[in-house]
Amino acid sequence: MSDHTKTDLVTLSRHVLADQQAHPGASGDLTLLLVSIQLGCKFVATCVRKAGIVNLTGLAGETNVQGEDQKKLDVLANEIFVNSLRSSGKVAIMVSEEDEDMIVVSDADRDGERARYAGRLLNPLDGVVQHRGRRFDWHDFRHLQACSARFPRARTADVASAPRSSRRTPDLCMAPRGKLIYSINEGNSVYWDDACVEYFGALQDRTVEGKPAPYGARYVGSMVADVHRTILYGGIFAYPADKKSKSGKLRVLYECFPMAFIVENAGGRATTGTKRILDLEPTKLHERSGIFLGSADDVAELEAVYAKHATAGAAVAKVAEVAAPVEAAVVAPAAEGAPKPRTTPKKSPSKGKGKGKKRGGRK
Repeated sequence: MSDHTKTDLVTLSRHVLADQQAHPGASGDLTLLLVSIQLGCKFVATCVRKAGIVNLTGLAGETNVQGEDQKKLDVLANEIFVNSLRSSGKVAIMVSEEDEDMIVVSDADRDGERARYAGRLLNPLDGVVQHRGRRFDWHDFRHLQACSARFPRARTADVASAPRSSRRTPDLCMAPRGKLIYSINEGNSVYWDDACVEYFGALQDRTVEGKPAPYGARYVGSMVADVHRTILYGGIFAYPADKKSKSGKLRVLYECFPMAFIVENAGGRATTGTKRILDLEPTKLHERSGIFLGSADDVAELEAVYAKHATAGAAVAKVAEVAAPVEAAVVAPAAEGAPKPRTTPKKSPSKGKGKGKKRGGRK
């Protein structure tokens, strides 16, 4: 007899607690943080589902630090997560897309010496990152210890990631090359750089044994949803810097870093095209960057195209640099004291020319 119901449910809380028991030295701090995230996710998911009924859709009438119009759900989700994380007693500093400055949690809200998580970065409706350590340096995220992202649209799902050295389960694992899928806003293709045009053009014109075998295009327009699919099935997601947005559109601290962290720990890669995302050192809280992430082989091929164009650009620049002094010498003025070239002056017409002549007439 088939079982149509599951009675032995594995919730996030149960999974985290079981994993904690497998590590005798675990303090339980990460467990409390993940439970706080879970509470925020449930609350936000409930608000999303009933938004149309209780008038939570539409604009809130204000703009955030990015200059974007805030929606009611953005403001609500931000307050939910800030309060939930503050109440955990494990967070000292938070950074949110909706707030211009860092949110410093007061000593009264911390758990004394056990407030080990000094930094918390969040995009209220998308992803969350925590940085472990009493001293918090938000310029350096190469040593992230845990990351959580949630997907609160049609259904709610949670993805938590920790470095490969501390993960026991291989469930979140990307193949070096998964399904042939690319995800990018092709409406911006007129603004792409040459490397981007070449790479995605090659995906569309791809052939196998003389027969067309192009990559399929899948683009939802929500980074979290597109990255979620990329993790599950493979391929490449891209939101590059371009001529219109020269620094990129996605925020480094709470969009690029968390997704890059999850993808890398799943076996994929994340890059700007020329540099690993997690090697970036932001100088501003809300700094932006271009990003490409996905299956390792796909991203490696993209990086090879960017490297080729960088080499070609350097060669052109070198040729131009060599040619510049030659052109300067050709157009340089003659040195002081050098003989000037002789010029033949134009003859001015003689005065009175044509005068004094008698007009002929009949005798």
